Amino acid sequence: MERDDAWHMTDDLMVEDGKGDPFAAAIRATRMPMIVTDPRRDDNPIVFVNDAFLRLTGYERDEIMGRNCRFLQGPDTDPNAIRQLREGVDARRDVALDILNYRKDGSPFWNALYMSPVVTKGGDLHYFFASQLDVTDRVDAQMRTQNEKEHFEREVAKRTRELSEALAAKTMLVHEVDHRVKNNLQMVASLLTMQTRSITDPAARDAMKSMLTRVEALGTVHKRLYQSHDVERFDVAEFARELATDLVRGSGRAGITLHLDLEPVEVPVEKAPPVALMMNELITNALKHAFPDNRPGRLSITVRPDGRHFAIRIADDGVGMPHDIVGARSFGKRLIESLARQLTANIAWKPNHPGTSIDLRLPRESSGAKAGP
Repeated sequence: MERDDAWHMTDDLMVEDGKGDPFAAAIRATRMPMIVTDPRRDDNPIVFVNDAFLRLTGYERDEIMGRNCRFLQGPDTDPNAIRQLREGVDARRDVALDILNYRKDGSPFWNALYMSPVVTKGGDLHYFFASQLDVTDRVDAQMRTQNEKEHFEREVAKRTRELSEALAAKTMLVHEVDHRVKNNLQMVASLLTMQTRSITDPAARDAMKSMLTRVEALGTVHKRLYQSHDVERFDVAEFARELATDLVRGSGRAGITLHLDLEPVEVPVEKAPPVALMMNELITNALKHAFPDNRPGRLSITVRPDGRHFAIRIADDGVGMPHDIVGARSFGKRLIESLARQLTANIAWKPNHPGTSIDLRLPRESSGAKAGP
């Protein structure tokens, strides 16, 4: 149907008083509060108001006719909503918004206002038609929901702040403990160094030096924990880098090339000491037995994730470990086996052609804890 045809449809409608104005009859009869304003008159006054509007606002008809509808506005009416209404009138366009209005007795209500221009076929603006609906209950419910949401967000932010502060305090305390343990281990290492210098028996001196490297390995663990931002996790790869570099440098063997292939692997902090001791023992054994008579060589350290486990490989291209050393029940070998059981680790010594490789496979999480990806 063309717009021009629709424009004349009201001519065919009959109302109670005969053929005439069905639009006016409809807005008189509806329970929806409605007004009509005339923008051709000064200040766009109200020229029609139905009974439903009078019931909504509490005004009498003679108190409304001829006035601009701004009398419904009050102290808490949103200036932005007023601006939108004014711009809609100026632009002769529809406006739909919720605005806070006031009844004659001063009580506020939320008004779902819809305003539309009435334009003739020739494009002349004759009226503005506006319907109202009291939506106070809906808006109040929305405001309550918003207030509850904001209250909840404030409480969450407050609790988050409290937890962050508690975590910061815990982290500071744990770091202080690690720092003190590290300092104490350094003192123990210094005492062992002094004691070693006074020992004349070669076997006893070697045993003391081995114990010194174990203490230093634990000191490196606590240094890394002290420097870490996460007091719950321990980075095996970065520890391996520091430990291997320190041991090769400390051996004084300039001809040994260190190759590192390290991928990040984090484990629970309680795994740090046994992992550190095991790696220290294996790297120290490689340096001690793989390259006799100061022969040069290559020492490779690999750390990489393996599903719910992670793998450590220590490989050299040296002479290979003699069978009697691999199968021996020395203190170092017993320590490695004990640590492997503690960590639920699998360990295997293999020929490397040339040299030896030691492969370890360890679970990434502690027993009973949720495993990582």
